[in-house]
Amino acid sequence: MEETVELDEVKAETARLSHWAHIATVGRDGKPDVVPVWPAWQEDTLWISTGSNSVKVRNIDHNPNVALHWQVDESGDGVEIWGTATVHTDIDTKRRLWTGVFSYNLDDFAPGGPESPEACFVAVRPERALALKHYGMAGRATWRV
Repeated sequence: MEETVELDEVKAETARLSHWAHIATVGRDGKPDVVPVWPAWQEDTLWISTGSNSVKVRNIDHNPNVALHWQVDESGDGVEIWGTATVHTDIDTKRRLWTGVFSYNLDDFAPGGPESPEACFVAVRPERALALKHYGMAGRATWRV
């Protein structure tokens, strides 16, 4: 049985499942690329800290459509989110997100802090989501803009 949910319920489910998700992007060659990320919600935007020269940033510059999948837990529950991503390299955004948003120390990955030219953030604006209970056998819940 499929039901609809609010985005806040999707956000709560991602937090319950894992800090880790996998983001899928598509490169200029049309090939998909999937990598693990540790995203953080700020209001209704999903933020990812990454390097400005990363493959995901190059792919998003080419094609902003992304998908994220939260690791399925022991019960078989999981979440997928599809949305549009934008890359933010401006110092104001980097300073705003540097502390208090992520549950880990960003300085471990960018010792130069928010002023580091290698540091940037990806914002994902969700457009739809799917939450599965027990691999979908115990129910599906969807959200759409």
